[in-house]
Amino acid sequence: MFNNRLRFLPILLAILSLSGIVSHTKLWAASCCGGGSASALVMPKFSSAMLDISLDVEQYDGFWDRQGKWRSDPPDSGLRQFRLNTGAAYRLGDNWQTAMSLPYVWNDNHYSGIDSQTQGVGDTKWSLWYETFENVTCVWKIYSLADLKPALYYGLTLTLPTGISPFDQVNDSFDVTGRGFYRLEGNILLEKTIYPWNMSLLLTYGKSLKRPVNREYGEYVTPYDKQPGDSFLGSLSFGYTYFMDSLDSLTFTLAQASLQEKQGHIDQQTDPTSGFRKNSRSLTVAFANVMRAWSTRLSWNHTLKQDHEGFNFPSTDILSWGMSYVFW
Repeated sequence: MFNNRLRFLPILLAILSLSGIVSHTKLWAASCCGGGSASALVMPKFSSAMLDISLDVEQYDGFWDRQGKWRSDPPDSGLRQFRLNTGAAYRLGDNWQTAMSLPYVWNDNHYSGIDSQTQGVGDTKWSLWYETFENVTCVWKIYSLADLKPALYYGLTLTLPTGISPFDQVNDSFDVTGRGFYRLEGNILLEKTIYPWNMSLLLTYGKSLKRPVNREYGEYVTPYDKQPGDSFLGSLSFGYTYFMDSLDSLTFTLAQASLQEKQGHIDQQTDPTSGFRKNSRSLTVAFANVMRAWSTRLSWNHTLKQDHEGFNFPSTDILSWGMSYVFW
């Protein structure tokens, strides 16, 4: 079983990351002006609440080994995951807002002669955000230095292990929908819009709590303590907004992201099978109505299948469609 776990570790990490378990930017939202390109479930300024739903379709294709060399999957392999993400945000005060998100995951995999079709709830995320600005910072023209002020958010995100993890009654890594650890992340989100252009920067640092383990993939093992390594996510995006005659808008956004996690520990000893890195690019087209209440988006996330674009992680393509409604 241990060898089996090692062989599929990169796939497991991908399943976990794309289920929203290893911190990633899977929920989108409006910017401080509404209908922008922010990459977290954050409401526009002065809104009271928001609902968000999205569907991800992911196709795995190869992986990077621990030396960063990209390798193809065995012939006749087929690895796919579908995720229905639901989220809601609520304003607690003038500068405070909170959000919660929950994915439902379907796994459909054929790999090295193993077939697996499983489904279940993923891990839950709860976030708290503080807005450092009192007014909308989006501008059409720059008249003074004050017009250059960006929208700056500070946030905390807590991941609750509500999904099916390797430490539950599962046969192999293809069955999991959650990572099995409590995780706390600190977030900084910086946005600036000078119409028709916008940019955003998201920085996230995460730390998982240590937990006792006495079962792996359905088999009881000698008890030990396990703790994943600290993680870091950086995402930088640039966008352009086109306004129609009706004042409805289309926003086109290009983003570059890097997700990495340090090696974890087992009984305070370094786990040599852990740690990973993945670089990705994405293109998103978002439509928002004139009142910035409804918005919908279509996104494609792609990893380059070449050496040193990642290590100990699969390369994937993700097609996402989502919709948000903001209550003003």
